[in-house]
Amino acid sequence: MYEGPIQDLIDELSRLPGIGPRGAQRIAFYLLDAPEEDVYTLADTLRRVKETSRFCEVCFNISQEARCRVCRDPRRDRTQLCVVEESKDVVAIERTNEFRGLYHVLGGSISPIDGRGPSDLHTRELFQRLADGEIVEVILATDPDTQGEATASYLSRMLRDFGVRVTRPASGLPVGGDLEYADQVTLGRAFEGRRSMFEPEPSA
Repeated sequence: MYEGPIQDLIDELSRLPGIGPRGAQRIAFYLLDAPEEDVYTLADTLRRVKETSRFCEVCFNISQEARCRVCRDPRRDRTQLCVVEESKDVVAIERTNEFRGLYHVLGGSISPIDGRGPSDLHTRELFQRLADGEIVEVILATDPDTQGEATASYLSRMLRDFGVRVTRPASGLPVGGDLEYADQVTLGRAFEGRRSMFEPEPSA
């Protein structure tokens, strides 16, 4: 245990995902030894991120404006909607250059253990986006783990009444993994060979 601000810094850093007490201690002492201007630049960047970043009013992706760059882009295919858990998944999919549609960021996945249900995600807004009938395919690109599969299963059931094709990226993604860590080739092929979860009923 250290005294004063250095221990406070270690405690705060250890609260970040993926950083344990030892990692927090290493980062804290790195910052302590770093040039003063570098530390102030980091602190200023953190402040600006918190002050200026927001979520897109349409898809809930991270944005600097009211609408993110994908939603603003008139070249995107507005008949396809890819549903993901987090904004980092949008970045991973965009790197593949296999998808040219729109996105919808749920803000997490269904996880009863963590007390997170469908109402805690942006599901209501998703259903509202389908109301005008412009979207013909919804790709459920949630993570291939227990929570992601549960979320995809729930959404596929709820989407049956919307008359859209519902697909899921093909196998090839590691079970229990995160889209964020999938390589571009694997993720791209998964999108190219996505499987149908159900087809819409033909209109009368």
